[in-house]
Amino acid sequence: MAYWIKHPSELDERYQQRPDRIGLDTEFIRERTYWPQLALVQMAVGDEILLIDPLIPGMCEALTPWLTDTGITKVMHSASEDLVAFKCACGAVPRPLFDTQIGAALAGIGGGMGYQKLVAEITGVTLPKGETRSDWLKRPLSDAQLEYAADDVEYLFALHDTINTRLQAQDRVQWLLDDGERMMASVERDEGEHWPHLSMRASQFLEPEAQLRMLRLLRWRDVQARQSDKPRSWILDNELANVLARTPPADYEELLKVFGRYPKAPRKLAQSLWQALTTPLPDEAEAPMALSASDSNKAALKRLQDAVATRTAELGLPEGFLASRKHLEQLLESGNWPSALAGWRQQELEATLRPLLSGA
Repeated sequence: MAYWIKHPSELDERYQQRPDRIGLDTEFIRERTYWPQLALVQMAVGDEILLIDPLIPGMCEALTPWLTDTGITKVMHSASEDLVAFKCACGAVPRPLFDTQIGAALAGIGGGMGYQKLVAEITGVTLPKGETRSDWLKRPLSDAQLEYAADDVEYLFALHDTINTRLQAQDRVQWLLDDGERMMASVERDEGEHWPHLSMRASQFLEPEAQLRMLRLLRWRDVQARQSDKPRSWILDNELANVLARTPPADYEELLKVFGRYPKAPRKLAQSLWQALTTPLPDEAEAPMALSASDSNKAALKRLQDAVATRTAELGLPEGFLASRKHLEQLLESGNWPSALAGWRQQELEATLRPLLSGA
């Protein structure tokens, strides 16, 4: 049964029972902001589903003990953005975390499965998708919104039971906990992506000097987006960033001329952008380069990808789950294992990839 929680004391009273697990999900709005605006929290506790209004004064403070109590396992699905929403609203992330999407991949059920699909796979229940684009900040919420929100946590315990049993049989529970801890630590550090140029496919077609300019622009964009609480693309879109990195203006006046050709150019931030574009970063010398499409680079990367694909199949994991192309490119470029490949992934791959790296 679902209950609309109207007062923080209702959460405080239930917290005294200290369940060993809860199911968690959130609804948030992020279309016009950098930071997610937490609009609703759904919590499964025993046989109850609590629909919690974080807009009520004191409610986020009442949520915090639930999130930080390490004796309560938090069962969530595809939790990365929800973690950010909790961090922004409550100053804490849910720990320990059991992410059913990651767990399903590790258990061999399927990679990147959405909640509805995973529920259907494990329980046979077909869930509607009707309220995914609702205005969750509007009050009161409709009955359809509340029903949809309750569905998002109703089956988390069933998913947890099935996935946990399979992971225990495969001795992979710790793999799941490690992946969850790495994700939570990244949210808590709140550092953003350290080498954001590597995530842009256009970077592989840029010369090293241009890649460094791209790195400067993307780091500047992230700072501006955070400070103004606006989406990154509203600050500087990828197309203009690529133009400025590839063919840098000779001076500030030329930059303004380039801006004149792009209606969405950040004219009010022109001076700040020019400073960022022309000022080297303290750690530029350490920046890995996105690999160009040269024959030698393509061949070396293909050898790594083939080896990873073989090991992935041996472990029964979904394609791409063990190591992404981006992280293999970074490993090939620097010779250092990216943090995303640390822990059990490095243990499973290092013996296979070490000879390929030494011969690259």
